[in-house]
Amino acid sequence: MLFDMDGTLVDSEKLWDVALQELAAVYGGTLSDTARKSMIGTSMAASMRILHDDLGQPERDPQASAEWINARILELFRTGLQWRPGALALLRAVRAAGIPTALVTSSVRPLVEVAMDTLGRDSFDAVVCGDEVDSVKPHPEPYLAAARLLGVPIARCVAIEDSATGVASALAAGAAVLAVPAEVPLPPTDGVHLLESLSGADLELLAALLGEPPV
Repeated sequence: MLFDMDGTLVDSEKLWDVALQELAAVYGGTLSDTARKSMIGTSMAASMRILHDDLGQPERDPQASAEWINARILELFRTGLQWRPGALALLRAVRAAGIPTALVTSSVRPLVEVAMDTLGRDSFDAVVCGDEVDSVKPHPEPYLAAARLLGVPIARCVAIEDSATGVASALAAGAAVLAVPAEVPLPPTDGVHLLESLSGADLELLAALLGEPPV
């Protein structure tokens, strides 16, 4: 099992909203809804470029902006991180069944370490962070790296995602994909099983996505 983090397991996109709008205000502007939605599932560097362009300030240093956001989001993660509906129950069921499990996120390691206080440090056999791969989602590398760490062929893995960027990464890697949109609707896509909420997911569904008998 390969789980995305932001918007999939935890309802963290709202915390990113807070941090991003605060930084936009520091820069004397307001982040547009269109620009914010286009950031979901992207790398920090890409998000900062979108922010700067949206504010009409493309000359700003993406690294400096990223450092500001990372510091603020760390504060927010320590106090306001909540599970997405059905996510904790599904993760517990997967772990109880002894299924190899990885977290595959575009977030950086220091932020993920804070999130682990909520997610549980024994919830995953492997963790792949956005600052630990050469190419981030939508490139397939994060999911391929996770499968290698688990020692499981990617074709025998189910990836759970909430964004178009993450879905594209998982599909390109060759995983079965379960998509549960959070902030942005996802269109029907070949090879992707769509659910409104992880409350509707169970081990039987995961097995079916791989063409296996029920667990």
